[in-house]
Amino acid sequence: MAKKKIKFTRPELKRQRDDLKRFQRYLPILKLKQQMLQMTLRTISKKRDEAEQAKIKAIAVFEKYGVILKDIAGVNVKSLAECKEILTHESNIAGVNVPVYEDVVFEKAAYSLFTTPAWVDDTIEDLREVNRCNARMEILQRQFDLLQKELSKIIQRVNLFEKVKIPEAKENIRKIKIQLSDEMAAAVGRAKIAKGKLTEKEMANA
Repeated sequence: MAKKKIKFTRPELKRQRDDLKRFQRYLPILKLKQQMLQMTLRTISKKRDEAEQAKIKAIAVFEKYGVILKDIAGVNVKSLAECKEILTHESNIAGVNVPVYEDVVFEKAAYSLFTTPAWVDDTIEDLREVNRCNARMEILQRQFDLLQKELSKIIQRVNLFEKVKIPEAKENIRKIKIQLSDEMAAAVGRAKIAKGKLTEKEMANA
């Protein structure tokens, strides 16, 4: 995109100065938001790692049952442990609305208490814990993706202000001031010449 041609006038000088002040005022706000997002992303990444470790432990607990799960007649443990709904609420983090994990809703476990071993309840709960960990990780990943997208936008704006807009405004101000100074000097020079000619004319007529 071609740069907008500037006018070497006093109104243009004021506009460029106003733009520069605005850019310099917004830049610290953008940098603060960038820092907040970066800190939040590190926190979410840590929580995501913790959820992953919790999932590994939950899987280890569940896998202890091994082959005996196949001996439970009429009970589909995996089906009973599946998530019916992930409960979340919305929170605003650094100006971005993100989902926050609350809990998981499961289907009601309906099976005969008389024909199934007592440890089936524990088995279902252990597998549900694995799925809770998966749900937490899913929501944390959504948070991370949304905030990472916002961070990319903020970094672009910071770079635009720091590397383009502010230097450009400063350079435009410098050029306009030089041009106006040259024009003033030329005007003063013309005024002196005109005054000198007028003085000569008056002396000649005296």
